[in-house]
Amino acid sequence: MNVILASASPRRRELLGYVVPSFEIIPSDVDETLPEGIPAAKSAEYLAVKKAEHISALYPESVVIGSDTVVIVDGEILGKPADEADAYRMLKLLSGKVHTVVTGVCISKGERKRSFSESTEVEFYPLPEEEIRAYIATGDPMDKAGAYGIQGEGCVLIKGINGDFFTVMGLPAARLKRELASFTGSIEKGLL
Repeated sequence: MNVILASASPRRRELLGYVVPSFEIIPSDVDETLPEGIPAAKSAEYLAVKKAEHISALYPESVVIGSDTVVIVDGEILGKPADEADAYRMLKLLSGKVHTVVTGVCISKGERKRSFSESTEVEFYPLPEEEIRAYIATGDPMDKAGAYGIQGEGCVLIKGINGDFFTVMGLPAARLKRELASFTGSIEKGLL
């Protein structure tokens, strides 16, 4: 089975490596503008489907996995920060609050597809300005939804989580393994 990950994320690459033994990486460059009226909790899955469909159209014989992650706080969707000022704004919004991280996943092969979302609640400690600025100076927040990475230096901002840690990293690996096995119908000895 030829599997393609439609993402350039090093975190998704690492996590998918625990799910399937080998795969190609062909990032999707679709427009990530959300249509009006899409619920925040469904936005990541919507984008994951767009990414998977785009690569699936180019490689219809392959199993394509698209994924997207968003951070939602006070009803606002936080994607990747545009610049350091945007990262500061996001981290200030998250300071001392519980927010939701949603990762959407789509598995596609030709015209067939299956998609799902996983949500995890994350609580931040209250963050003084100097801590936010020091974290931004590391560069870590600049390519991550919500301007932080739970698996990197951002771990020191987090008071606790309720849900799947790997959803926050960007790919709910345990659920993906089960969905992929069901999708492909090729589970054997616990391996795909």
